[in-house]
Amino acid sequence: MHSSFRWRCAAQLSLAVLLFTGCTGSESTATGGAGKKGTVGVSVLTTVNPFFNVIAENIKGELAKAGYDTVVVSGEEDIARQQQQVRDFIVAKHAAIVLCPCDCKAIGSVIREANTAGIPVFTADLACLAEGAEVVSHIATDNLDGGRQAGQAMIEALGEAGGKVVILDYKTAESCLLRVQGFHEQIARHNAGRAGGKIEVVAELPGGGKTDQGDKSTQDALQAHPDLAGIFAINDPSAAGAVAALARAGKSDQVRLIGFDGQKEYKGLIKDGKIYADPVQYPDRIGQKTARSILDYLAGKEVPKQQLIPTGLYRQADALKDPELK
Repeated sequence: MHSSFRWRCAAQLSLAVLLFTGCTGSESTATGGAGKKGTVGVSVLTTVNPFFNVIAENIKGELAKAGYDTVVVSGEEDIARQQQQVRDFIVAKHAAIVLCPCDCKAIGSVIREANTAGIPVFTADLACLAEGAEVVSHIATDNLDGGRQAGQAMIEALGEAGGKVVILDYKTAESCLLRVQGFHEQIARHNAGRAGGKIEVVAELPGGGKTDQGDKSTQDALQAHPDLAGIFAINDPSAAGAVAALARAGKSDQVRLIGFDGQKEYKGLIKDGKIYADPVQYPDRIGQKTARSILDYLAGKEVPKQQLIPTGLYRQADALKDPELK
């Protein structure tokens, strides 16, 4: 009986210690592992496009150096799925949340939920455009200027003849909206005051950021405009679809193609002359800067509201001397 009493006292004391530790916000209790500072939840747009995998891996690597765990999931372009992922992060009381939104406006509701829960939210590559949703910092490519570079590349590719151009867009992604805006701006500057040789954007068709959709929309563009001179695809996968459609139609030499991203998996198409040029993004830098911004914020430092990384125009001459393609 005496032994049983001592056991109950010890158990009650242990429970009291646990309750006290939980109330004082022990890091080991919050993260499920001794010595860890916390967990950051990351939800990317898709894992099909390797660009987002590079962002996630660099976030994870940088945070690990500082003692943080990272949970990486993917919305796979399904906003309802991504919204639920964010709610799971909130329930798990993660230290911070990083999003590459599947929909730049619809994501706002769950960001507001995270705001209410006091969890800081960061966006990488793709921004949130919803009113009332607070994001600590947006880290991305300078997509507007990248779009201007794509426009400049199209001007180079078409030369004095100019011609009809189609854009393969992706209207739910804020980054792609900026690329298209920049492209239009550069083409408008080129056309201003010109009597001939103008470049005319005759259609914006859904590229979806995917190879199969880029292929289909390119087929549609060729049927509607047999004299098409150029295509601007908002990313490499949709540009690869355009390459396939142009080859089947026997119009690879007629239509000049500008992509966007400069991923290693697609640089060979530039080297082979199937894509004229790409404004190159740096997803590794986006991931690293995102992680460092999280660490700075959690340490109480001021973080810029927006951090943009410039693109560089990558042509065939660059591909021919690129060590990645040797």
